Amino acid sequence: MKGKPLLVGGMSDRGVVAACSYEARRYGIHSAMPMKTALRLCPEAIVRTGDHDFYSELSQQVTGLIAEEAPLYEKSSIDEFYLDLTGMDKYFGSLKWTSELRRKIMKMTGLPISFGLASNKMVSKVATNEAKPNGQLAVALGERSRFLRLCPSINCRWWAEKRLRVCGNGA
Repeated sequence: MKGKPLLVGGMSDRGVVAACSYEARRYGIHSAMPMKTALRLCPEAIVRTGDHDFYSELSQQVTGLIAEEAPLYEKSSIDEFYLDLTGMDKYFGSLKWTSELRRKIMKMTGLPISFGLASNKMVSKVATNEAKPNGQLAVALGERSRFLRLCPSINCRWWAEKRLRVCGNGA
């Protein structure tokens, strides 16, 4: 299935795409889209139902690995975490440490891992989205505004500008 458009979700009349591969995204498919619409866009897509127990098990493995290593973390969803690495640069280097943790998680779980390293959650979220699939991106403290302004994705730029308006320009 590697390299093929893959959809995960329900096949009933009201089924939706829970997740999709990057190959499927090239057809304009995204999560929360009705499965019928996705299959119209890409009739050759491979469809699988989800396995929540398996996903939960993998999530617990990743959580355990992060909990062993990270000084402070927040789990925001089954596959998304925020790590507070305040002070790490002084002793070890946040990018080096995070890269090593990423390699460890990938080796132990076989999962692709993307991360964005930045001084706040919003910029890290945007950087993580830009690092996908399976990459990493660090945004230096003095580069936050420039990074958000030049972000290649229009949706990314819109989202970042909206968040800056809501939260105040702390970049």
